[in-house]
Amino acid sequence: MTQPRILLVGAGTMGSLHARVIAQSNAASLATVVDGREDAGRALADRFGATWSPEMGDLRDIDAVVIAASTESHFDLARIVLEAGKPMLIEKPVADSLEKTLAVVELSETRGVPMMCGLLERFNPAVITAQALVDDPKFITATRHSPYAPRIRTGVGWDLLVHDVDLASRMLGGEPSSISGALGQFHPLSAPNAEDVAEAVLSFEGGRVAHISASRVGQRKIRNMSVHDLDKLIEIDLLRRDVTVYRHVSDQPADAEGRGYRQQTVIEIPELITAQEPLAAQLEHFVALIDGRVDADEERRSLLPAHRIVEALKRQSSETRTFGEEILNEIR
Repeated sequence: MTQPRILLVGAGTMGSLHARVIAQSNAASLATVVDGREDAGRALADRFGATWSPEMGDLRDIDAVVIAASTESHFDLARIVLEAGKPMLIEKPVADSLEKTLAVVELSETRGVPMMCGLLERFNPAVITAQALVDDPKFITATRHSPYAPRIRTGVGWDLLVHDVDLASRMLGGEPSSISGALGQFHPLSAPNAEDVAEAVLSFEGGRVAHISASRVGQRKIRNMSVHDLDKLIEIDLLRRDVTVYRHVSDQPADAEGRGYRQQTVIEIPELITAQEPLAAQLEHFVALIDGRVDADEERRSLLPAHRIVEALKRQSSETRTFGEEILNEIR
């Protein structure tokens, strides 16, 4: 098909990035920027040669929609787009609860309209390269910390944790058999029930484990993941987009005088499979989904594990807190 004409909802931080990537792409064109704030919406539209509108309208002249508005508005916007029969790329999370997410996915399936979620780290060159090197992963650790951002009203689970539980579940074999962890909230500007710190331990079939840490009250940005095979360790720096592989090859015992021993580890720095910007790679995947070159059913299914994991952790933390408070009250 010809270049799909894309309507972008949201002229904020992520919306601006999407606008740039779409406008620069040879695979799609930016037709309209929708934002209720005329100053922000019109400025972004003018910058990239699109038109501005305060609302979506009937979408008749649009081929697809990218939703990069606030998470709280995702559910209502997604329903409008899908009911209009337009393929949709929606920023993560699909909605601010699993119930709403499942409703959106069901509507997409019922209407036969393709959709995908902006789980952007799937398209990180370092992740793509690491996945090609992994043979049989047993244990994953991930750290995703950021300074506080008052504009983000949902908790760190939906904002940050969702990325790494998505990657871990894809590498370790689907949805975990058990989930444990804890949430912490203490920033005075955070909305009620919007956690600032999340620690998750995911157990998968065959004894595989993932330990994932997310925080939005850090003093620097960290995006690291370690994937452990039995015979190698793959370290991924998602921020710098590089990969390092470690292989332990020998131990040398203590010498005749009883002095220590030496360990020998081979360090490899593989060349990245691709250097493409993740947002640009994601857009190409979206265009392929629109064209039918990507399985729409599989795309829908793939976004659910991460959403289920975050929801389970949030519910578990709430129930554990209540249970713990009841026990403390009983013994006081």
